[in-house]
Amino acid sequence: MQEPPIYTLKGVSLAFGDNQLFENVELYINRGDKISLVGRNGSGKSTLLKIIAGILEPDNGEIFVQPGTKIAYMPQEPDLSKYLTLRDVVLSGLEEKSANQEYKADIWIEKLGILDAQETKSASGGEQRKAALAKTLIGQPDILLLDEPTNHLDINTIETLEKIIAEFDGAVILISHDRMFLEHVSSTTFWLDRGKMHRNNKGFKYFEEWQEEIINQEIIEQINLNKKIAEETEWLHKGVTARRRRNMGRLRRLQQLRAERREQIKQIGNINLNLEEGDFRSKLVIEAKHISKKFGQREIVKDFSTRIIKGNKIGIVGPNGAGKTTLIKLLTKRLEPDSGFVRIGKNLDEAYFDQNRLSLDPKKTLWQTLCDKGDHIMVHGHYRHVVAYLKDFLFKPAQAQCPVAALSGGEKNRLMLAVALAQPSNFLVLDEPTNDLDMDTLDLLQEVLDEYEGTVLIVSHDRDFLDRIVTSIIYMKGDGSLYEHAGSYSELLAKISLPENKPETKKTTKTVQKNISQKNSRPQKLSYNQQRLLSILPQEIETLEKEIADIESALSDADLYIRDAARFNELTSEHAQKIAQKEAKENQWLELQILEEEINS
Repeated sequence: MQEPPIYTLKGVSLAFGDNQLFENVELYINRGDKISLVGRNGSGKSTLLKIIAGILEPDNGEIFVQPGTKIAYMPQEPDLSKYLTLRDVVLSGLEEKSANQEYKADIWIEKLGILDAQETKSASGGEQRKAALAKTLIGQPDILLLDEPTNHLDINTIETLEKIIAEFDGAVILISHDRMFLEHVSSTTFWLDRGKMHRNNKGFKYFEEWQEEIINQEIIEQINLNKKIAEETEWLHKGVTARRRRNMGRLRRLQQLRAERREQIKQIGNINLNLEEGDFRSKLVIEAKHISKKFGQREIVKDFSTRIIKGNKIGIVGPNGAGKTTLIKLLTKRLEPDSGFVRIGKNLDEAYFDQNRLSLDPKKTLWQTLCDKGDHIMVHGHYRHVVAYLKDFLFKPAQAQCPVAALSGGEKNRLMLAVALAQPSNFLVLDEPTNDLDMDTLDLLQEVLDEYEGTVLIVSHDRDFLDRIVTSIIYMKGDGSLYEHAGSYSELLAKISLPENKPETKKTTKTVQKNISQKNSRPQKLSYNQQRLLSILPQEIETLEKEIADIESALSDADLYIRDAARFNELTSEHAQKIAQKEAKENQWLELQILEEEINS
């Protein structure tokens, strides 16, 4: 017999003034649930989490909490100002602060690698975030509520947090923009969309196909009820259904660009860096030769050389404190190396995005923020109307004349991106651009960067984002050694062995390079069946597309449901099946295409 839920919301609604955030929300939480809560910025995810935590009261509805249930909540921006040290932060999570309970703090401090003696006010964002997580976990709650827990964390700590959540006995609800994190930890998905709550008893890995099914069904219902498709629903439909096709094309281009970068890296390793002729020189953006940098006795960069060519999109990863921002300063000549030299290509026009540096005037409207005079701005050589450009960044036309102060945190970050990407540039530096962005905005940013013809340097801890965007990864180990891998972060991780949850032992650059140079075993050619599938899948996909179009044509008959409800339901079911078959075949074809390119490279 299944245990009853430990927490239930029924018919819950909340509005702020005229803004109805959500209504008639129903959800239940079972012990052990691992739930991803997703939705666009401003949809009410954080507010709903506060209701579950007991911080906010809904306007109406029923709340039931099983007696004795402990709930722990970590907000998106924890206020730790009243604690002197990070250890004090962790200890504050204990119900009884007696000496014989402090061992619990020691366990979490060691598990998360917290610098517990450090003063809270001078600690980095990553250290503060780890302390806040430990404070939330130390009391062994029955329900754990985490709002953007991966912000400011390095990749190693995110992977540690994934293991903690997997082993956690209680229920967890997570809000996060980190797709890979949600895919690894969630088994249930709540989607808060336009004021309504949808539930899927599958993890976030299956979110996109489930989301598409819901939106397609909405559109079919609206057509058959002779209602005009709502603008936002139509936008969602176009965005979701086109995403996989765009991703397929993007992946193919990305594989080609990574192959080109691989050849560039080979040439850098084999040729004299003083050569002035050839394709390298004409497209050169940055050349670094044998650069090193120390702060005191600590080596940040040790004997690193690279050439960055026009069109490269390079990610920089490594633990917090490894020196990623220092490397950007060295490569952009904001900081001089102790030895070696950096040369910048001619006519370089840089735009720099750093959420901690960019500021918005809260009194200005969105329109004034982008354009003080007139109604058009120049974006990448083309004039764009301010409202049209704002729509590209998912703002509604009515928001153009709203003050910046009225925006949510995520919307402000989206506006900062719009400001940064509107600057004339052929070289873009992005320092942690993904923090606090929702999934739709991340998709938008990926598309913008995919179409950007210039060169991009990206510092990010978002593994999925890096996998989708970069042509190569510069990995900073933390001991001064650097290595550049032409490919995704996931491929890099598969090629190097990093100790899990332990301090990394020092290795020489040569050792790291030797580990990475060992190729994974892979087939030398496609099998007969794989070759056959590669040739016939495009025709099968085309056939399915025609069948789907025929079904959609039949469903567009506004009187069909009234005339023959059984036929309508049959066609609706067949439509969903055909779409699923087409997507499966598209993914199968793409995997074979990439495999063939890898074999031939």
